[in-house]
Formats: sequence, C-alpha cells, structure tokens
Amino acid sequence: MTDSGAGGIPHQSSDSLLKRLFAPNGTPPNGPQPPVWATGSMGFGDNTHRGAYGEEFIRMLATAANLDVTRKERDRVGVDWQLGYTGRRGTRRFPAIEAQVKCTSSPDVHGDHIRYKLKVANYNQLAGTDYEMPRFLFLVLAPADPFAWSNATENHLRLSHAAYWLCLHDQEPIPAPENKSKTDSTRTVYVPRANLLTSDSLHDLFAEDYRELVGAS
Repeated sequence: MTDSGAGGIPHQSSDSLLKRLFAPNGTPPNGPQPPVWATGSMGFGDNTHRGAYGEEFIRMLATAANLDVTRKERDRVGVDWQLGYTGRRGTRRFPAIEAQVKCTSSPDVHGDHIRYKLKVANYNQLAGTDYEMPRFLFLVLAPADPFAWSNATENHLRLSHAAYWLCLHDQEPIPAPENKSKTDSTRTVYVPRANLLTSDSLHDLFAEDYRELVGAS
C-alpha cells in the first residue's frame, strides 16, 4: 500500500528522480549511464512504485515460507495481503492472518525500534480486537535509490533492505475527530527492530496468542 504522506520520501515523478540520481548530462558522478529501461519507465522510483515493491517484498517472504498469499484487490478495510497457513496448527486447521503493508525510504530508526507515522485511519484499521483474524502492520524499509532495491546474480536474488511487523490489537482505536480538517492526522507507532520478518517469524505470527487477542481461538 502506498502512503506518500507517512514516512516515504516526497512524491516525485520518474523524471525528477532520475535528475536527482544522475548528473545533468545523464551520467552519475562515479558510475555508468542509467539503463535505457529506467529512463523510459513511467513512474520509476515514485511512491506508487515503492509501495508496489514493498508489497512484493512481503509476497516473496511469505512464498518462501510456504504460506498461501492472497491480495486484497479492493483496499477498503486496510488490508493488502491475507496470508494462510497451509497445514494444521493449534486449534484451527487452516488459520489466516491479514497484513497492511507500508514501505518507506526515510525510516526514523532508533536503537531498538523504528518510529513510523501512520495515518489515523490506517491505525484504526489495525488497532482493537473487533476482527475475525489477527492483523499486522508490515513495514518495509527500502533504499532511497530504487536501483539498489534488488540485485540478481546466478547465485542469488537479493532484495534490500528489510521488513518488520507490529501488532496493535492491544491498543484502542482513536475516536474520529470532530474537526474534519484533522482527518489526515497521524499517530506515531514504534516498530521493534527485534520484530524482523523472516520465514520463521512469519510462521510465528500464526500463534494462538495473536488469535486470542481477537477472539479467534
């Protein structure tokens, strides 16, 4: 999900991004010319592109973890992906979780956490317990330079940088403001750096502890 107003670099067109990355003559100070596909790629490196990268980052992790991944085509309830467990676990045969994905190239990183400004509307789509299945915020940290997002060789496909998760079911939703001009206000959340998303930790999110938070056990 793209959220240019919450933690991402300012919205910019592909032309302005390339001008920032490369010198006026089209050549970076210490490198080769940009590839032809990048100079002609609509929206390359903009917020929509970054948001799509963040969502696919999560899909790759979930697929590597052998989870079923379903995209929510119409994002009306703050959910980008639904992840399903493929076998028996706990007291339910095929449990599932939902995720709202954010991607930023300008993270506010501290010693043990990452501060992230989440729009109140998005916050309220994650907070509280009135859900049929657990929901999580997945925060993807991507390089500011889109050319550094991936590196493919014969030996590996490397995606940069990392993703983290946060559960807000133990927090209360924020009441709707009486002043409609404040509908775009934000709430800062603190994503623990210990909550690194990996194939193992994705499976951990299906634990009964999270299902009990929303009464799904």
